[in-house]
Amino acid sequence: MTPADPSPSPTPAPVPAESGHPRSDGTRTPAPGSDGAPFGRGRLRRWLGEAPTRHSPPFSRYRWARLLAYLLIGWTALAIALAGGVDVSESYDLEYSTALLATSLQAVAIVLAVRRPVPAWALSLAAATVTALLARPHLQSVPASGPDWPWSTPTLLAHTTVLLLLALRVRLGGTLTVLAVTTVVTCLVRVGAAVGHYSGTGTVAVSLFGIATAVGGTLRSRQEARTELVQQTTITAEERARRTLLEERSRIARELHDVVAHHMSVISIQAQVAPHLVKDPSEELLENLAGIRGNALEALTELRRVLGVLRSENPEDPYGLGAPGTGAAPDAPQPTLARLDGLVENTRAAGLDVTAKAVGEVRPYAPGVELSAYRIIQEALSNALRHAPGSRVHVEVGHFPDGLRLVVTNSPPQRPVPPSPGAGHGLLGMRERAAMLGGHVLAERTPGGGFSVTAHLPGDIAPNPPDQPPTGEQSP
Repeated sequence: MTPADPSPSPTPAPVPAESGHPRSDGTRTPAPGSDGAPFGRGRLRRWLGEAPTRHSPPFSRYRWARLLAYLLIGWTALAIALAGGVDVSESYDLEYSTALLATSLQAVAIVLAVRRPVPAWALSLAAATVTALLARPHLQSVPASGPDWPWSTPTLLAHTTVLLLLALRVRLGGTLTVLAVTTVVTCLVRVGAAVGHYSGTGTVAVSLFGIATAVGGTLRSRQEARTELVQQTTITAEERARRTLLEERSRIARELHDVVAHHMSVISIQAQVAPHLVKDPSEELLENLAGIRGNALEALTELRRVLGVLRSENPEDPYGLGAPGTGAAPDAPQPTLARLDGLVENTRAAGLDVTAKAVGEVRPYAPGVELSAYRIIQEALSNALRHAPGSRVHVEVGHFPDGLRLVVTNSPPQRPVPPSPGAGHGLLGMRERAAMLGGHVLAERTPGGGFSVTAHLPGDIAPNPPDQPPTGEQSP
């Protein structure tokens, strides 16, 4: 028997303290720097970083994957700064220090793109444009098929990396904007500053930039969809657990209302009979008894209205553990431990080898205690039928000075476990019933592979049943 217990609801994140200035209607103006603040929209989206989730690609939830991504980005930046500086210096006949400065800016842009992709893109594009303009005089003195221009190989790789990191963090609209600006700048440089001989790389560069942004945008969309699915699944599970809890409490309320209605009926009858048991009752006594009876009848009327709302139209018992041959009809008397033998017989008929034993001296208990004890044993046997078909089940009811001790233990299943038709929250109802009475329930696996449910209910002894009114001479 392995009833699913609802996972505890996650603790909600703390709500930040209110900020801003109070208004006349009791609300507050947004604090500067927050969304909707007068001084920047979210501090310009946290300085154009968009503050994505910490698990956004390529930054996995696994530490080793994040470290590998950071290491790869660092090595890429270092290679472009050093090896790229040599390549730019030789291709464009620039001083090595100037070329190293240009490629170092590209390396800084790659590292900066991890946290601030939009400023990193602006830095990379500016450095590439300046490098292309500095190489322009050299293009007039080279023979045909000159160097790559306006995008050299190091700057092309650096800017592609920056755009990929930007697409992973910035929304689609921002990504398309920076791609369009990069394309326009490339066209302007090539058309407006082209002189001499060179191998044009504008078309290849724009194509690579488009591929990088497409890959980054796809990975970002996939991560957002996965995150939304996880959140929706979590919300659905929480709502299901909350609904099951409310349904179980409603069921407990229906049964306890029956118990209360019984006691109110007894009070009403006793108040009606009491004047006939006293010779020459005083007017004051008659008036008080009439008031007691009136209040009891009024309470019964209100209880009937509540019960009409709480009771289901056609309640069912899917495992046939109610009264023999019937379900749990709305107007059936609430079960007590006296009906435990019938419950055990029904469970045996359903295919379980059940043994029951009573320990201690049997004594009367409050109706709520007996009802809860019966329902806990019933639910434990139902769970054994669901999750341990063909097992041996032992039920022990212990009567002790401090209350009832219920133990239901089953062996491992002897047949394949079919899909359960239940909601998977059997332990929830048991614990609710026990907690309502000040008791507790412990459910755990046994060393042999079975399952055990142990419940303790405080044993408030029920009052003796009232004496029946005499059938002899009564006052007129």
